Amino acid sequence: MKVHFIGIGGIGLSALARFLNYDGHEVSGSDMKSSPITLELEKEGIKVSSPQDAKNISEDFDLVIYSAAVTDENPELIEARLKQIRTLSRKEALPIVLGDKKNFCVAGAHGKSTTTAILASIMQSSTLIGAISKDFGSNFRYVNDLVCFEADESDASFLLSNPYCSIVTNAEPEHMEYYHYDYEKFYEAYRKFIELGTKRVLNGEDEHIQKLDIKDADFLYPSCDIKNLSYLLKDGEPCTKFDLKDLGSFEVWGFGYHIAVDASLAILAALNELDIETIRKNITYYKGIKKRFDLVQKNENFALIDDYAHHPTEIEATMKSVELYDNLTNINKRVVIWQPHKYSRTNDNLEGFKRCFRRCDELIILPIWTIPGEQVIEIDFKKEFAQYNPIFADKLKTSKGKVELIKDGKIIKTIDSGIILGVGAGDITYQLR
Repeated sequence: MKVHFIGIGGIGLSALARFLNYDGHEVSGSDMKSSPITLELEKEGIKVSSPQDAKNISEDFDLVIYSAAVTDENPELIEARLKQIRTLSRKEALPIVLGDKKNFCVAGAHGKSTTTAILASIMQSSTLIGAISKDFGSNFRYVNDLVCFEADESDASFLLSNPYCSIVTNAEPEHMEYYHYDYEKFYEAYRKFIELGTKRVLNGEDEHIQKLDIKDADFLYPSCDIKNLSYLLKDGEPCTKFDLKDLGSFEVWGFGYHIAVDASLAILAALNELDIETIRKNITYYKGIKKRFDLVQKNENFALIDDYAHHPTEIEATMKSVELYDNLTNINKRVVIWQPHKYSRTNDNLEGFKRCFRRCDELIILPIWTIPGEQVIEIDFKKEFAQYNPIFADKLKTSKGKVELIKDGKIIKTIDSGIILGVGAGDITYQLR
């Protein structure tokens, strides 16, 4: 097939494009502008056009796949429809990509990228993930028809992922605007996803998974199944060590109880394919994923960490990891730079956001990162976060050993010591680098 991707530079769509390219299809794509991802795609032989233009749509395309960010006004989507080329959203295209594969699909409000990446390192399989695994330096790997896939509940697309094994880290309500704030509809989607799997691996202590009343599954009960939890630095890198059930001891990259839970779910899923000693060895190949406790810079008195956390539960877990890192390095100062993500998410979870930064010594708040067309909701950050006496900045600039906060075009503060944690799902990751 000749397949064209509109919005190919996105982390999720680029993985699908790569997969189809390696699967023998002729792939092209477009995006609004060039990016590190589009440059990588071009190196792999995929033609990428930018900006987007109707002339990029050829008569001989068999299929056009577009990202969730693409609107009906997009010139390429309009042209494809005028030429009566089959057009599918990313969600609708999943059965074409995954339909005949043996898929280990990981879903959950939090931890699904990490769990998928750990599982991919253990299985040494093909992988489609919404983040960059440092094990293989990509959001994609093509090995065979055994696939580790990060399944997305935000638009219910996980229901189209054809799971052989359904893995759920947690089912905390998120993206409720998609489900029209209908909680029964939300939980029913998770129930359907789990029941699609021949094998099922679930966090049995998650209160939301418990509501689904699933009977036939391999349950992880972290409070009793995970024992002898400890944290250490190995060559300056964070490491979590733990015992799991009667399976012995494991070491995995990263800090925190949540890392042990994610790794344990991956181990239990991998037991459907591999022996325990192979799992114990292969899990050490996992080296973290970009934007998840990602140590961008570090020296004796300064550490700069980039983390994708953009929900209070995620930020709370990351703050605990920072606390562990602080205890092992004795840097003794914790600064958080927060870029709120979307008005709806910030407003829906405002009380959680007001609590989740309590382990920091200083809070810096950047403007909300939003998406085109999102309804603006007035939030008085100065009032709501007064307990932290936050600093408000427009953007930040980093160089070796320091971070500069910029407001109205002027540097208002320079931070050159402490553990500086940047959290958010917007462009803060680029500012931190």
